[in-house]
Amino acid sequence: MSVIHEITCKSLLNKSGIPGIDYTVNPYTGCLHACAYCYARFMARHTGHGMPWGSFCDVKVNAPEILEKELRKRPVGLVSLSTVTDPYQSPESKYGLTREILIRLASAGFPVSILTKSDGVLRDLDVLKRFPAGSLDVGFSLNTADDAVCRAFEPGAPAASKRIRALKILHAEGIRTWVFFAPLLPVLSERTLSALLDEISGSADRVLADALNLKCGNWKGISDALMEHEPSILQEWKELLFSQSSREDYYARLFDHIRSSCLVRGIPVES
Repeated sequence: MSVIHEITCKSLLNKSGIPGIDYTVNPYTGCLHACAYCYARFMARHTGHGMPWGSFCDVKVNAPEILEKELRKRPVGLVSLSTVTDPYQSPESKYGLTREILIRLASAGFPVSILTKSDGVLRDLDVLKRFPAGSLDVGFSLNTADDAVCRAFEPGAPAASKRIRALKILHAEGIRTWVFFAPLLPVLSERTLSALLDEISGSADRVLADALNLKCGNWKGISDALMEHEPSILQEWKELLFSQSSREDYYARLFDHIRSSCLVRGIPVES
């Protein structure tokens, strides 16, 4: 069961510790995508929620107004939307906070980089086109082309096929697009990697990739999802992920494979 609360915030445009990103904006606290591996679950320590991460979402109903005030005082810089939530999770269809935030960022001349797991971003194509060329991009998190894997590990998120379709539509409309292969799931991501790269070839301006990390107590959710989807590889995952040397060797080989596969297809890869 998901719980949605309306709250107010005192600030929204926060300084970023991410290289190359000046500010972060998170219109929501929590995320209903309920991804088994989510690293942002550490946020639950600071929110006061007693519910599991993935089961609640706080809607910052005054976010657009707070942002408008902050934009008048801050120097222009690149904004990441978002870092510890998804700006297009399901409550966005009702509240439209991300849309209003984008309108204000475009008016103030702030460049934006969006990262989402949702095709809901297509709703805001008209707003995305207000940004000057080169000042906005949209990235989609993907780790497989298999919708069944998505349902197991990302039960509240739109299917991979919907994200790929949205990527193609945005790129065809002249929006800069990219794909974040993350987190790469041992065995499962590899199975559809070639098909996924073929699908995004010509529609992704760049690719980034990241390994699956076990932190913030996410192993239980990961192992539960794996037991539901494909229990036969659970032991292989344990051997790969709980040995530092095995994990490093495995992902080094996988990253090399991704780079070479992207090179063949003419897709730039960023480390």
